[in-house]
Amino acid sequence: MKKVLITGGAGFIGSNLALNLLQKRYDVTVLDNLSRQIHGNNPEKNSPLYLSIKDKVYFINGTVTSRADWEKAIGENDVIVHLAAETGTGQSMYEVSRYVDVNIGGTAIMLDILANQKTNIKKVVVASSRAIYGEGKYLSAELGAVYPSHRKAEDMDKGNFEVTYPGASLLQLAATDEESKIHPSSVYGITKQNQEQMVMLVCKSLGIAAVTFRYQNVYGPGQSLSNPYTGILSIFTSLIKNKKPINIFEDGNESRDFVFIDDVVRATVLGIERDEANNEVFNVGSGVPVSVTEVARSLVRSYGIESELRVTGNYRLGDIRHNYADISKIERLLGFKPSVSFTEGLKKFTDWVNKQSIYESRFDESVKEMKEKGLMK
Repeated sequence: MKKVLITGGAGFIGSNLALNLLQKRYDVTVLDNLSRQIHGNNPEKNSPLYLSIKDKVYFINGTVTSRADWEKAIGENDVIVHLAAETGTGQSMYEVSRYVDVNIGGTAIMLDILANQKTNIKKVVVASSRAIYGEGKYLSAELGAVYPSHRKAEDMDKGNFEVTYPGASLLQLAATDEESKIHPSSVYGITKQNQEQMVMLVCKSLGIAAVTFRYQNVYGPGQSLSNPYTGILSIFTSLIKNKKPINIFEDGNESRDFVFIDDVVRATVLGIERDEANNEVFNVGSGVPVSVTEVARSLVRSYGIESELRVTGNYRLGDIRHNYADISKIERLLGFKPSVSFTEGLKKFTDWVNKQSIYESRFDESVKEMKEKGLMK
């Protein structure tokens, strides 16, 4: 299977995956709409991500919400890597129709074509997200493994940001495995849950192999520095480079699992090439939680720019407190282990940033938007 279609293939993960597959002598088709939110203005001339694959792949400037674009893109390809999606938990809570149309509707069109037309597709790899888990997995001395519900605004208004569970005392954070409870706390998470469920169900009925990757927080050189709705490293970087204070939500102790782009690409290629991946769901992460305050301090140190860290106590509805991946399944079945530590990856990222023109930070604009919608407290 040497002909691969990558939807969203001009994006951060997609373009890096395309370049890797080209090195391995795959024929690569990319379907991408060059979204201004990700690629900036005049992307065909100014987007580094798009320019990195230009004239190297068969590029279709189109959208996954168009059946005609899907039919053209699928063509004679053997594999679909479906990355195209609207991303961002906060924005998804008020641009509901757009997120559902693209993430669920676009996937439905793909599956409808596979079910009703003759194609060469033998495998579909779909990008899911850690967002489907909502709050992560915790251990209780009284109850064992528990999965706390979404936090209440009235608790967070009082500065009580940690999760609780009925009948349990202090909870201990644990790694979230693939069998953990799925209970997303944002529209984005719901759409990713629907995507993977539809792909795994329909492809099985058609005899097409399907693979789901639940990516954690992907970062590294090349990620968008202009998108204020997703990518905490980019958001903080723009603030630091523009000499603005860093507003840290909640108490700064919330944590995420950051996985370097090269590791994500390597895991995804394993999903394409290994039969052991067929009809399986995998977490892709580093397996290590890092607090938001630690991220901010590490970036300030790395850039050598004095920036005020403001722990604001503000919070966004739909945000989770903690989640980091149990990656034992992907290690066992595919032999995948992350090779880049957060310290090493952060240096690679900041070294790259220092060579870029810095966009004006639009973070305040995004915060204002969320406050107007009642989603930022």
